Amino acid sequence: MLRFPPQLLHVLKSQGFRSAHAARGCCQFARLFVRSRMMAEEQKPPQITVLKRASDSSAVENDHQVKKLKTDDDQTADEKRFPKRKVVLLMAYSGKGYYGMQRNPGNSQFKTIEDELVTALIKAGCIPENHGEDMKKMSFQRCARTDKGVSAAGQVVSLKLWLIEDILEKINTHLPAQIRVLGYKRVTGGFNSKNNCDARTYSYTLPTVAFSPKDSDQEDTSFRLDTETLQKVNRLFALYKGTHNFHNFTSQKGPRDPSAKRYIMHMSCGEPFVRQGAEFAVIMVRGQSFMMHQIRKMIGLVIAVVKGYAREEVIERSLGEEKVDVPKAPGLGLVLERVHFERYNKRFGGDGLHETLEWTQEEDAIAAFKEAHIYPSIVETEGQEKSMVSWMATLPIHDFEATATGKQEHKDEDGNASD
Repeated sequence: MLRFPPQLLHVLKSQGFRSAHAARGCCQFARLFVRSRMMAEEQKPPQITVLKRASDSSAVENDHQVKKLKTDDDQTADEKRFPKRKVVLLMAYSGKGYYGMQRNPGNSQFKTIEDELVTALIKAGCIPENHGEDMKKMSFQRCARTDKGVSAAGQVVSLKLWLIEDILEKINTHLPAQIRVLGYKRVTGGFNSKNNCDARTYSYTLPTVAFSPKDSDQEDTSFRLDTETLQKVNRLFALYKGTHNFHNFTSQKGPRDPSAKRYIMHMSCGEPFVRQGAEFAVIMVRGQSFMMHQIRKMIGLVIAVVKGYAREEVIERSLGEEKVDVPKAPGLGLVLERVHFERYNKRFGGDGLHETLEWTQEEDAIAAFKEAHIYPSIVETEGQEKSMVSWMATLPIHDFEATATGKQEHKDEDGNASD
């Protein structure tokens, strides 16, 4: 006989059954009741007990500090108001008095262009103060690393900053007159000014007396470059065009180092002009990339040939594997004119979201800066310090036939010729 628990009998009596016996007769109802209870119990999710893993409280706190995400409460008013975006800045500067472009954190003795720029960005409210010590935090990258004393009319740097109102005016307020940010443009998040650069164009301004014969007066400001000599200069510069091994035109690179091969697209000397009674000329060179001192050595060797210290064949020999003693012209007249982003412009310039990295609207400002700060600095410094004249006096010391007579160069422990 089917027996029901007291609880079930109580429920059945409450539903109108007068006795337990009558209730026991309702087997069908009881079975349905039991079955429904069993199904309900099966559908209940199992109870899972969560076990917490014991951990070192100090380690957890340190890890939490490192990986802490910024919340709305942590953000300053400026961060909420102005978005942080990836941009490029167009810069122009006179390199006189600075130890190149690249910053050396912790070494305030040798001030660089980037030192001034970072300070101005912080004061203008474009980057947090703590980013000044670690430029990787703002994804900073320069397009070209100019050397000590070298100027630029079209340097481009990429970084993340807050797009504040009147950004150019506020940055320039905190920069010295010989350094200016002339423009900015939004770029893609992964843009890198160095890696995305296709080519760089440099100019080199020098007194034309550099091309005078070696037995003439090297300080004669009345010297004027004739057409025949100018044509010879350009014929020699044309020998550099194309892809060549330029290991002789830098330091710490051996003749079989693949990175010593560079592609030169154009190199020529323009028509001379007179400034402050002396004649000058501008050499333009465009290449895919350049090594340290490469341009100055390319110019120095041509000057040595034109003046008569070396034969023309030394240029072809210098582009081979043998070691050649190549003189390095002064850095004073070297200027980074322009950097090129043709592949980037082709891919993103016409997508409707990004601008092409051309600076047509800034051309007048670039020209004005060069006339006000770069050219006067070169001309005046050359007149006062006579860096080209002093350098030309060292040309007789160089032995351009050294390797032809079997002289071996000194090599460092890695097998690379030392400078």
